[in-house]
Amino acid sequence: MSKFTIKILHTTDIHGCFFPFDFIEGHPCKGSMARIASYVKQMRYKYGQHLLLVDGGDVLQGQPSCYYCNYVQPSMENVAARVMNVLEYNLQTIGNHDIETGHAVYDKYAAEANYDILAANIVYNNSLKPYFKPYAIQEIAGIRIAFIGMLTPSIPYWLHENLWQGMTFLDIPSCMAKWVKHVREIEHADAVIGLFHSGFEGGIQDTNGNENESIKTAQEVSGVDLILCGHDHRLKRECIEKDGRKIYIINPSSNAHYISECSLNFEKSPQGQIHLTSTDAQLVNIDNEKIDQTFMEHFSSDIEKVKQYVGRKIGTFTHSIYTRDSFFCSSAFSDLIHDIQLDFTGADISLNAPLKFDACIHEGDIHVSDLFNLYTYENQLYVVRMTGKEVRLLLEMSYDQWVTTMQNPNDHIMLMDQETDGHWHWHNLAFNFDTAAGIDYEVDVTQPDGQKVHILRMSNGQSFEENRTYRVAMNSYRGNGGGELLTRGAGIPLQEIPQRIEFISSKDQRSIIMEYIEHHKIIDAQPHNNWHFVPETWTRPALKRDYELLFPKH
Repeated sequence: MSKFTIKILHTTDIHGCFFPFDFIEGHPCKGSMARIASYVKQMRYKYGQHLLLVDGGDVLQGQPSCYYCNYVQPSMENVAARVMNVLEYNLQTIGNHDIETGHAVYDKYAAEANYDILAANIVYNNSLKPYFKPYAIQEIAGIRIAFIGMLTPSIPYWLHENLWQGMTFLDIPSCMAKWVKHVREIEHADAVIGLFHSGFEGGIQDTNGNENESIKTAQEVSGVDLILCGHDHRLKRECIEKDGRKIYIINPSSNAHYISECSLNFEKSPQGQIHLTSTDAQLVNIDNEKIDQTFMEHFSSDIEKVKQYVGRKIGTFTHSIYTRDSFFCSSAFSDLIHDIQLDFTGADISLNAPLKFDACIHEGDIHVSDLFNLYTYENQLYVVRMTGKEVRLLLEMSYDQWVTTMQNPNDHIMLMDQETDGHWHWHNLAFNFDTAAGIDYEVDVTQPDGQKVHILRMSNGQSFEENRTYRVAMNSYRGNGGGELLTRGAGIPLQEIPQRIEFISSKDQRSIIMEYIEHHKIIDAQPHNNWHFVPETWTRPALKRDYELLFPKH
């Protein structure tokens, strides 16, 4: 009886962290594909042809290195494809942030990749045939390993249809069951691995498919031996029992700090029968790996071009602004975004959330790199028609995600959790903490959820009416239903949202912000002071207490 071990290395949610340099902050950083390159070399030396290298998607957005080749120099070969070609990846599943770049970018990227791009549950509208390859067979020493790719089907909640035109997204567990049967019976696979861009569980729940389905798929679909997942950025490894076997579900989080190292152990009889005897999966931190200098030399020209691009001055800030202020009051950071959105669209009301927990634009000259702190993603700018009541209900859901109901003056005002190490963090995701401009309002933290927001007037002094329709500016993530603030919050059916959208910018929001700053040259960002927490005798001390817990160094 011959024994074989096949190693699988799995990355996911790299988000442009190809090089050990943070182009946004302007300093060296840990992680990166340059360190993964060193680790892969070591493993290939040890395991040779018995090693496979795969990726779970979200590689085309996140750092200026991506933005540069996606939009500034789109004719150049995509740096993500070149990085993964150099590292000799075997295959990849596409991610939602890859789809967000639009057909022109990801179709070109897929053509440039020397590895298979998978997504069994993305099908053409007209034929229901997979848009990308549904699966790939990797054969090593006569052992056939099937990888089946799956992308979270929640894309329509985040992205406008023009970014995924012609596509339909299917439920993961049922689609996985279909393709497991196919690769087992038709391809005679000896092992079946799910390569998912979908998290463990939770997220958006929809009858057409839930956002994070890795656990559910492992529990419900027979014939799956291992699930390599991603999307939710959770550093986690789980193991469940299914049909008398252990099935690992593993996620190495994001930004190339960890890698999943998995083992498939086989026995092969003299008659050629192959049996998978066991599996294992571990998370490996690669932050302390040496930087692969050959890899760096290969991309030295790319690195210098991106540094020159992000180093260009576009204006000057008279004082520093901070995202952290946005959680406690009307802030200069958020209100600058509100001002730009209202100026560009002429909308009545603006909605915006801080996209980073604690980012800062420092006083003095501002460069292109700073815009990736000011605005993280390549969203477009929308104007959506909403009634006054819908605006209020959306804000109710937003504030309920980060504010508690205070029963006495000593209660917390912020909805936080405390880690075992004593640090505090938000209970929910901060990029769904929308505030509004164009209206004046109070948030009464003594009232129950759904009854905290009291809109006083339009900020121009006119009356605010719940039955009136307003033009509301927001980013495309929110405007397509992201965070469910429009659906669960405002009560607008998902299928009705496209008819509510009356304007979509042709440029991404970061470009709009850049043009605004370049036009005004000197930016003196000031808070609107159009909303506040009440009663202030309770909220002022509570805000100070919780600020010091969330941001103890400040």
